[in-house]
Amino acid sequence: MTDLPSTEDLPIPAGSPEVPPAEGEAEAKAEVGVGPWEGEWPDGEHWDPDLLRDGDRRNVVDQYRYWKHDAIVADLDSKRHEFHIAIENWQHDLNIGTVVRTANAFLAKEVHIIGRRRWNRRGAMVTDRYQHVRHHPTVEDFVQWAQGEGLAVIGIDIFPDSVPLETYDLPKKCVLVFGQEGPGLTPEVHEAAVATLSIEQFGSTRSMNAASAAAIAMHAWVRRHVFEQHV
Repeated sequence: MTDLPSTEDLPIPAGSPEVPPAEGEAEAKAEVGVGPWEGEWPDGEHWDPDLLRDGDRRNVVDQYRYWKHDAIVADLDSKRHEFHIAIENWQHDLNIGTVVRTANAFLAKEVHIIGRRRWNRRGAMVTDRYQHVRHHPTVEDFVQWAQGEGLAVIGIDIFPDSVPLETYDLPKKCVLVFGQEGPGLTPEVHEAAVATLSIEQFGSTRSMNAASAAAIAMHAWVRRHVFEQHV
Protein backbone atom coordinates (compact mmCIF):
# COMPACT_ATOMS: atom_id res chain seq x y z
CA MET A 1 0.00 0.00 0.00
CA THR A 2 1.44 3.34 -1.02
CA ASP A 3 1.63 5.96 1.71
CA LEU A 4 -0.12 9.22 0.88
CA PRO A 5 1.92 12.37 1.45
CA SER A 6 1.05 14.43 4.49
CA THR A 7 -0.47 17.84 4.01
CA GLU A 8 2.83 19.32 5.13
CA ASP A 9 4.54 17.73 2.10
CA LEU A 10 2.04 19.02 -0.47
CA PRO A 11 2.90 22.20 -2.39
CA ILE A 12 0.98 25.28 -1.31
CA PRO A 13 -0.91 26.90 -4.21
CA ALA A 14 0.30 30.31 -5.31
CA GLY A 15 -1.85 33.07 -3.90
CA SER A 16 -2.66 31.11 -0.75
CA PRO A 17 -2.91 33.34 2.34
CA GLU A 18 -0.08 31.28 3.88
CA VAL A 19 2.31 32.31 1.09
CA PRO A 20 3.70 35.84 1.42
CA PRO A 21 3.78 37.85 -1.81
CA ALA A 22 7.08 37.79 -3.68
CA GLU A 23 9.46 40.57 -2.86
CA GLY A 24 8.45 43.71 -4.68
CA GLU A 25 5.14 42.22 -5.79
CA ALA A 26 2.32 44.74 -5.37
CA GLU A 27 -0.88 43.45 -3.81
CA ALA A 28 -3.92 43.90 -6.01
CA LYS A 29 -6.47 46.29 -4.57
CA ALA A 30 -10.14 46.17 -5.50
CA GLU A 31 -11.40 49.40 -6.98
CA VAL A 32 -14.38 51.05 -5.33
CA GLY A 33 -17.24 52.37 -7.40
CA VAL A 34 -17.36 52.74 -11.17
CA GLY A 35 -15.26 54.36 -13.87
CA PRO A 36 -16.27 57.02 -16.39
CA TRP A 37 -19.70 56.66 -17.99
CA GLU A 38 -19.57 54.65 -21.20
CA GLY A 39 -21.62 55.77 -24.18
CA GLU A 40 -23.91 58.76 -24.58
CA TRP A 41 -24.42 60.72 -21.38
CA PRO A 42 -27.87 60.52 -19.80
CA ASP A 43 -30.24 63.49 -19.55
CA GLY A 44 -31.35 64.94 -16.23
CA GLU A 45 -30.43 67.64 -13.74
CA HIS A 46 -29.45 65.08 -11.09
CA TRP A 47 -26.44 63.79 -13.04
CA ASP A 48 -23.00 65.15 -12.09
CA PRO A 49 -20.94 65.90 -15.23
CA ASP A 50 -17.63 65.57 -13.36
CA LEU A 51 -18.55 62.10 -12.10
CA LEU A 52 -19.81 61.05 -15.52
CA ARG A 53 -16.49 62.10 -17.00
CA ASP A 54 -14.10 60.84 -14.30
CA GLY A 55 -15.99 58.01 -12.61
CA ASP A 56 -17.77 57.73 -9.27
CA ARG A 57 -15.69 56.24 -6.44
CA ARG A 58 -18.00 57.29 -3.59
CA ASN A 59 -19.48 54.89 -1.06
CA VAL A 60 -23.04 55.08 -2.41
CA VAL A 61 -25.53 52.44 -3.58
CA ASP A 62 -25.75 51.79 -7.31
CA GLN A 63 -28.98 53.77 -7.56
CA TYR A 64 -27.05 56.97 -6.82
CA ARG A 65 -24.02 56.38 -9.03
CA TYR A 66 -23.05 59.55 -10.92
CA TRP A 67 -25.70 61.61 -9.08
CA LYS A 68 -24.95 65.06 -7.70
CA HIS A 69 -24.60 65.16 -3.93
CA ASP A 70 -27.53 67.55 -3.48
CA ALA A 71 -29.71 65.37 -5.69
CA ILE A 72 -28.98 62.32 -3.53
CA VAL A 73 -29.84 64.20 -0.32
CA ALA A 74 -33.05 65.54 -1.87
CA ASP A 75 -34.12 62.04 -2.90
CA LEU A 76 -33.35 60.65 0.57
CA ASP A 77 -35.31 63.52 2.14
CA SER A 78 -38.37 62.52 0.14
CA LYS A 79 -38.54 59.11 1.85
CA ARG A 80 -36.87 59.40 5.26
CA HIS A 81 -38.43 57.49 8.14
CA GLU A 82 -40.15 59.23 11.04
CA PHE A 83 -37.76 58.25 13.80
CA HIS A 84 -34.85 60.37 15.00
CA ILE A 85 -31.65 59.40 16.79
CA ALA A 86 -29.99 61.38 19.58
CA ILE A 87 -26.74 60.72 21.40
CA GLU A 88 -25.20 62.61 24.29
CA ASN A 89 -21.72 63.99 23.67
CA TRP A 90 -20.15 65.23 26.89
CA GLN A 91 -16.84 63.32 26.57
CA HIS A 92 -16.23 63.36 22.80
CA ASP A 93 -17.63 59.84 22.42
CA LEU A 94 -15.99 57.85 19.59
CA ASN A 95 -19.25 55.94 18.97
CA ILE A 96 -21.04 58.91 17.44
CA GLY A 97 -19.59 58.46 13.97
CA THR A 98 -20.74 54.85 13.84
CA VAL A 99 -24.20 55.85 15.08
CA VAL A 100 -24.47 58.42 12.28
CA ARG A 101 -23.40 55.83 9.72
CA THR A 102 -26.05 53.40 10.95
CA ALA A 103 -28.69 56.14 11.05
CA ASN A 104 -27.94 56.80 7.40
CA ALA A 105 -28.30 53.09 6.60
CA PHE A 106 -31.74 52.97 8.26
CA LEU A 107 -32.71 56.39 6.82
CA ALA A 108 -33.39 58.19 10.09
CA LYS A 109 -34.97 61.61 9.82
CA GLU A 110 -32.17 63.33 11.74
CA VAL A 111 -29.34 62.64 14.16
CA HIS A 112 -29.11 64.92 17.21
CA ILE A 113 -25.90 65.60 19.10
CA ILE A 114 -26.58 66.71 22.70
CA GLY A 115 -23.73 68.51 24.47
CA ARG A 116 -20.48 69.29 22.71
CA ARG A 117 -20.86 70.41 19.13
CA ARG A 118 -17.68 68.74 17.88
CA TRP A 119 -17.74 64.98 17.42
CA ASN A 120 -15.41 62.40 15.91
CA ARG A 121 -16.53 61.92 12.30
CA ARG A 122 -14.12 59.12 11.42
CA GLY A 123 -16.61 56.32 12.12
CA ALA A 124 -19.24 58.02 9.95
CA MET A 125 -17.29 57.11 6.79
CA VAL A 126 -18.51 60.33 5.09
CA THR A 127 -22.18 59.32 5.53
CA ASP A 128 -22.75 62.53 7.52
CA ARG A 129 -22.76 64.29 4.13
CA TYR A 130 -26.05 62.54 3.41
CA GLN A 131 -27.54 62.52 6.91
CA HIS A 132 -29.00 65.60 8.63
CA VAL A 133 -27.24 66.24 11.95
CA ARG A 134 -28.59 68.78 14.44
CA HIS A 135 -26.82 70.08 17.57
CA HIS A 136 -28.42 70.82 20.95
CA PRO A 137 -26.16 72.42 23.57
CA THR A 138 -28.21 71.16 26.53
CA VAL A 139 -30.64 68.38 27.37
CA GLU A 140 -33.28 71.04 28.09
CA ASP A 141 -32.89 72.47 24.59
CA PHE A 142 -33.19 69.00 23.07
CA VAL A 143 -36.28 68.07 25.10
CA GLN A 144 -38.02 71.33 24.21
CA TRP A 145 -37.33 70.72 20.54
CA ALA A 146 -38.61 67.11 20.69
CA GLN A 147 -41.80 68.13 22.49
CA GLY A 148 -42.39 70.91 19.97
CA GLU A 149 -42.11 68.35 17.15
CA GLY A 150 -44.50 65.93 18.86
CA LEU A 151 -41.81 63.26 19.21
CA ALA A 152 -41.79 60.74 22.04
CA VAL A 153 -38.38 60.72 23.76
CA ILE A 154 -37.33 57.08 24.20
CA GLY A 155 -34.18 56.37 26.21
CA ILE A 156 -32.11 53.24 25.57
CA ASP A 157 -30.23 52.15 28.69
CA ILE A 158 -30.32 49.81 31.67
CA PHE A 159 -32.21 51.30 34.63
CA PRO A 160 -34.37 49.68 37.32
CA ASP A 161 -37.45 51.03 35.52
CA SER A 162 -36.33 50.00 32.00
CA VAL A 163 -38.65 47.78 30.01
CA PRO A 164 -37.53 45.32 27.32
CA LEU A 165 -37.15 46.76 23.84
CA GLU A 166 -38.20 43.37 22.49
CA THR A 167 -41.73 43.67 23.93
CA TYR A 168 -42.24 47.45 23.72
CA ASP A 169 -44.43 48.86 20.96
CA LEU A 170 -42.25 51.68 19.64
CA PRO A 171 -44.22 54.76 18.57
CA LYS A 172 -43.86 55.76 14.96
CA LYS A 173 -42.86 59.34 15.74
CA CYS A 174 -40.08 59.13 18.27
CA VAL A 175 -36.48 59.97 19.02
CA LEU A 176 -34.28 57.18 20.35
CA VAL A 177 -31.70 58.57 22.77
CA PHE A 178 -28.37 57.00 23.71
CA GLY A 179 -25.90 58.01 26.38
CA GLN A 180 -22.14 58.14 26.56
CA GLU A 181 -20.14 54.94 26.41
CA GLY A 182 -19.66 54.04 30.08
CA PRO A 183 -21.86 56.40 32.09
CA GLY A 184 -24.88 55.93 29.82
CA LEU A 185 -27.85 58.28 29.78
CA THR A 186 -27.71 61.29 32.06
CA PRO A 187 -30.37 61.61 34.79
CA GLU A 188 -31.84 64.57 32.90
CA VAL A 189 -32.55 62.48 29.78
CA HIS A 190 -33.80 59.57 31.88
CA GLU A 191 -36.28 61.85 33.60
CA ALA A 192 -37.45 63.43 30.32
CA ALA A 193 -38.00 60.10 28.54
CA VAL A 194 -41.53 58.74 28.26
CA ALA A 195 -39.95 55.28 28.50
CA THR A 196 -36.49 53.80 28.91
CA LEU A 197 -35.83 50.54 27.11
CA SER A 198 -33.22 47.87 27.70
CA ILE A 199 -31.91 45.30 25.24
CA GLU A 200 -31.99 41.73 26.47
CA GLN A 201 -28.53 40.20 26.87
CA PHE A 202 -27.49 36.65 27.63
CA GLY A 203 -23.74 36.82 28.23
CA SER A 204 -21.54 37.83 31.14
CA THR A 205 -21.25 41.57 30.52
CA ARG A 206 -23.72 44.06 31.91
CA SER A 207 -23.90 46.33 28.87
CA MET A 208 -23.01 46.52 25.19
CA ASN A 209 -21.34 49.10 22.99
CA ALA A 210 -23.52 52.19 22.46
CA ALA A 211 -23.18 52.02 18.68
CA SER A 212 -24.30 48.37 18.70
CA ALA A 213 -27.28 49.21 20.91
CA ALA A 214 -28.24 52.02 18.54
CA ALA A 215 -28.20 49.67 15.55
CA ILE A 216 -30.42 47.15 17.35
CA ALA A 217 -32.92 49.82 18.39
CA MET A 218 -33.11 51.34 14.90
CA HIS A 219 -33.70 47.92 13.39
CA ALA A 220 -36.46 47.31 15.92
CA TRP A 221 -38.20 50.48 14.70
CA VAL A 222 -37.79 49.37 11.06
CA ARG A 223 -39.23 45.93 11.80
CA ARG A 224 -42.24 47.50 13.53
CA HIS A 225 -43.07 50.35 11.15
CA VAL A 226 -41.64 49.28 7.78
CA PHE A 227 -42.33 45.55 7.92
CA GLU A 228 -45.28 45.87 10.35
CA GLN A 229 -43.98 43.17 12.67
CA HIS A 230 -45.95 43.62 15.89
CA VAL A 231 -44.46 42.74 19.26
